[in-house]
This record gives sequence, structure tokens and C-alpha cells, in this order.
Amino acid sequence: MRKVCLTAVALVLCGWGAHSAQAQETATAKAAPAAVSSTPSIDQSLEWNSASNPKLSPDGKRVVYEVQKTNWEENAFERNLWIVDVSTGESHPLTTAKKSSTNAAWSPDGKWIAFLSDRPGQIKGTPEDKKQLYVISPDGGEALQLTKAESGVNALDWSPDSKRIAFSAMDPETKTLKDRKEKYGEYSVIHADYQMTHLWTVEVRGGMAPAAEAKRVTEGDKFSVGSFSWSPDGTRIAFSAQKDPDLISIETADLYVVTVSDGVLKKIVSTPGPDTNPKWSPDGKKIAFETAAGSRYFFYSDRRIAVVPAEGGAAQILTAAFDEDPGLVGWGPDGIYFEAQQKTYAHLYRLNPTTGETEKLSSPEQMDAGNFSFSKDYGQVAYQAALENQYAEIYSSSVAAWQGKKLTAMGYQLKGFTLAHREVISWKSADGTTIEGVLFTPANFDAKKKYPLLVVIHGGPTGVDQPAVYADRYYPIERFVAKGALVLKPNYRGSAGYGEKFRSLNVRNLGIGDYADVISGVDSLIAKGWVDKERVGAMGWSQGGYISAFITASSDRFKAVSVGAGISDWTTYYVNTDITPFTRQYLHATPWDDPEIYWKTSPISYIAKARTPTLIQHGENDRRVPIPNAYELRQALEDRGVPVKMVVYKGFGHGITKPKQQRAVMEENEKWFGQYIWGEKPEEPKAPEPKAEEKKSAAAVNP
Repeated sequence: MRKVCLTAVALVLCGWGAHSAQAQETATAKAAPAAVSSTPSIDQSLEWNSASNPKLSPDGKRVVYEVQKTNWEENAFERNLWIVDVSTGESHPLTTAKKSSTNAAWSPDGKWIAFLSDRPGQIKGTPEDKKQLYVISPDGGEALQLTKAESGVNALDWSPDSKRIAFSAMDPETKTLKDRKEKYGEYSVIHADYQMTHLWTVEVRGGMAPAAEAKRVTEGDKFSVGSFSWSPDGTRIAFSAQKDPDLISIETADLYVVTVSDGVLKKIVSTPGPDTNPKWSPDGKKIAFETAAGSRYFFYSDRRIAVVPAEGGAAQILTAAFDEDPGLVGWGPDGIYFEAQQKTYAHLYRLNPTTGETEKLSSPEQMDAGNFSFSKDYGQVAYQAALENQYAEIYSSSVAAWQGKKLTAMGYQLKGFTLAHREVISWKSADGTTIEGVLFTPANFDAKKKYPLLVVIHGGPTGVDQPAVYADRYYPIERFVAKGALVLKPNYRGSAGYGEKFRSLNVRNLGIGDYADVISGVDSLIAKGWVDKERVGAMGWSQGGYISAFITASSDRFKAVSVGAGISDWTTYYVNTDITPFTRQYLHATPWDDPEIYWKTSPISYIAKARTPTLIQHGENDRRVPIPNAYELRQALEDRGVPVKMVVYKGFGHGITKPKQQRAVMEENEKWFGQYIWGEKPEEPKAPEPKAEEKKSAAAVNP
């Protein structure tokens, strides 16, 4: 619920040999054909590769990272591992197998890299399409499979001596469930038929060959394991676990420590709200972790970093003065490191565990950085970052004297295209609250001219939009701007990066306050003389879809709206979603306790005012925002005579995750706003071509 950028060139990235970032740009400029259009097509945007999840070697000399590319033939976004030399910038692919390879982790001695992959297994009996644990030499060669977990592997962590890997995996179906299925067929009992996730270890001989079968570390039906990490001496593992795997049970997540040799278990933290992401102190005496600090409203209140003795005891909150959500990265010899969003930017911070003081380390200021990874001595760091109006790249830097060095050249894909200019703007909402947003303008923007305006609303609500360049996925923003529109992405109340008070402003005020923030942003641009107020549209997915539905039902200010996976009725949502605590926390009630607040904040309550042509797009199997919300809105609009079109993406959940269907989402949005904002004629349905025998029959009748 809380925060990827994704080839526009003929040269295939994974076909390259070793290249430095500069050499990659030069080679591509010479080899790639000139762009036919200065505006990326929908397919080109979907084909832009991205680099992410960097992991720095223990000696700080190499970085392994993931490169995502689009495989149209398999209809998949696939990831493979690349490795780059920090000093020379030379890089090459480390894995090239079918499917994806992700979650790379260096062994502490730097000799091996473990990772997860859903490639066809080497071990007989490996289930298809399930992620398994592999290891590979950083110098290349064949990867070796270590597991054949029936339900796949979720996560991994190397032991400090590099001889074992701990991993988490969901338990297979029990014999009882299998017998029941054999006798009665498929059915499930809600909140009962659970498969818990547990911890295992596997020994690694010489870093490459499994010495023995994987050994179970935790078991039972009392809890399901989440995040975990080894103690510095390799004898224990700290982990978070909740009472069952249901998302609604996240508030029960507590911290445990297990002794690996005998499985002796001890709960060391148990507070209201989730306690997760344990990280050991270098001496093994304490554990840092993320906590809701007892808050009942952890979906929008500040998360904290706390420290607890490894043997258990009173936890000490360290970041009470830091007004945002810190993401714990690690505990180094000179402090605890975390990353955090600050308005439209994100940075790395160091926390003094004694005084609680924090200092920002990364630069420049206007940067969206994350996925930080350290060398063994915490002297060097690798990270992913996107600067203003630039594409995300992998960087490295010294921690003491920060000076980011770019290690990848993903931005080469933008060459030849004229892209929108992004800048952060601000305005006052109806209640005086300052709202920020990202404004996209054409390269030849003229402040004396009036433009159509399209508002693209992020999800969350604790998402946040930044002024960096990310590939268009659901909404063809670059194409909208190239056609002569301005695009506004508002960071409405509830967005991350602006502190707990701002995140709380839409509590019992969902939709109403959010709409005020959006419409005040529209009005501020109209007041500048930049917007043709007769040509304004809005769109969004998830929470952005909900706000778009609110616009449809309560405003005649917009000429077209697109609702993606949006809530139309909070009661319908509450009884169908997989995350019911979200609604209870934001509305401070159930629909049975306070039906009035559910009515007040539901778009469907205002449907009598609806006049705006609305496109609805939804995944068939969406559990986060179940599809009854879409059907309810569609039927209400149809009954009111409002132009409406609904598109259902078969087999998909809350996100549309495959390139062909994302192409469909983008094209549907482009055509919808083309019709209602630019007055383009909608495409007429094409009659199917007659079959050969039908043509022959017709010719016989009409010779």
C-alpha cells in the first residue's frame, strides 16, 4: 500500500559484452537507429529497461544488480542479474537463463552470490514456476540450484561464515488438506486453511554444492515468518512473524529469536501493531527493528526504529523526533542506517543509537534514492537513484565523503526522444493546507497559451510522485504532453514524505479532502492562465482510482475520467477486500458502527450528480479492491445515462503486471481522453473477416 521504473532501441541490452556506462552510451548512440518519432510509442515505453536492487560486494569493489526487460513473446517482464566493477564501470550480465533471477545476496567472504529464480529446475522433482535458491560465482559460470521447495522460496540471508544460507518458504499442503481435496474436491475455509511460512537453512560446501538437504528451523501453525537476519556469531536468527499469513493479520507481527542448532525459540518484542525487519548490532547484543510503537493506526501514523536487547526486554524508540517512515537498512560500526522519503525526494540517514540524533548522508538534495547496500565495513555504499528529469540509475559512493558515481547508463534509452519537463509546484487547498505536485509541461511550453490539463492521481494513499523520469505504464503521460496537454500529479493529503500530520488529514475525510486538494491544484493552474478549463480530465489507479471515481460522481468540472481498480463504495470494499484494517483505521469505524461516514466518503453516494464520461478498468481477480466496486459504479452510471465503458483484465489481481495487458490499459486510456479531450472520433468496431467458405457461398449467391 506504501511505493519502478521500467527498449526504445534496436540493440538488446542483454546481448552486450562488458561495457562501462560511458561506453554503453557511445555504443548505443552509434548502433541504435534514430527514433522515428520524438515521442515514445506505448510499446517503446513498455520496453524501456530498468536497473534496480543493487547489492555491493563485501570489499566494495563490485555491484550486482537486476535489469528488467520486456519479453513480448512470453508476455512477461523478466529480470536478470548484471555485475559492474565500481572502479572501471565495466559491466556484463551474470545470469541469462529463461524466466527471472532476483534477490541477489553476496556471501560475506565475497566468493559467491546467492539469488532466487523461477527458471526450469536442475533438480529432479522441482515444481514449475516456483522460485528456488541458487548460487553462482561472481566471476560467472553455471549457477547451481540448492532447493526444490514445493511452494517456492520467499527470501534468503547468508550466515556470517558463508557456509549456510537461511531461507523462508511456505509450507506445502498438509496431508489433511490433500485428503480432503481428494474426497470433496476444491474448496477453502476462510481464515482457517492456512499454509504457514517458516525458516530453513541449507549448508553450502565450497560456496557451490549443497552438502545436505535443507534443515527446518521453525515449524508449527502458531505463526508465519516474515523478515529475518542472522546474528553476527551465526548461532541465532532474529525474525518477525504474525499469527497467520493473512494480510489482515499484519498488526500481530512480533519479533522472535531462534537458536539454529536446536530450534529453541524466544519472543523478544510484542507490542500492538507490527514489529518487523530485525537488524543485529555488530556485537550481537541488541537488535534494531521497525515498529508501529503501539499505534492502532499504523497505516498512516509514523513508523519508528527501536532497539531491544537480543535476550528480550524493554524496547527503546530512537526516531520519535523523525517525522516520517524510516526504512531500516542495517547497523554498522558507526550507527544505524535507514532510508526515508522527504517530500518528493528520498535519502539515506545515519542514526546514533545512543543519542537518537540523525544525519542525512546522501546528496544531491533533489534526488529520489533507495535500495542502499553497504560494503562489509560500511565505508562504501551502492544505491538506486533518479535525479530530477533523469532516469533511474545504479550509483556507488563513499559514505564519509558522498559523491555519487553513476555505474549504469539506462538513460541512453531516452536519447532521441523529446520528453516532458517535470517540476515540483505547490498550491493551497480549500482548508489552507499546502499541497505539492509534479507538473509535466511540453518542451516548447508557452506560459501565454492555454493547454488541456490531465490529472494523474497516485495510489496508496501513501504513495508519492517525484519529478524524475520513469517509464509510463498505465497512463501514456509522455504522449499526452506531446499532444499538447499539461499533466499534474498531485501529492494530495495522505501522501508519504510530508509527515504524520499530513498523512492523517484524510482520516474520516477520504475522497472529500482528497478531491479538494486535486481541484484546488486545477484551479491554481487555471488562475495562472495556463489551462483551458473546458478540457480537463482525471485518472488514477487504486486509491487514485477511488479519487477519480469521486470526481466522476461529485463534479462536472472534468470532461473525462478513467477509474483504475478504484473504490466506489466503502461498505462494498470493506466486506470484500483482503485488507479490512485499512478501512477501519482511516474511517475509525466499521460500516455497522458508523454507516454515515461510509456513506459520506463513498463516490456512489453522490452518483445522482454524475455527468462525466468514465472509463473503468479492473483486474478480474483483484482482492485488494475487489471488482464488485467496478460493477457497482458501472451499473450506476449506466442507469443514469452517463457514458461509461468497463474493461476487465482476465486473470489479473490489483495490478496489471504483464506487458500486453499494460499495452491495452495504456491504449484504452489514450483513446478515451483522445475522444473527450481532443475530440477525436472513437474507433468503430471492425466486422470480422468472413471465412473462406463464407466468401465462396456469397459469390455463388451473387455471381
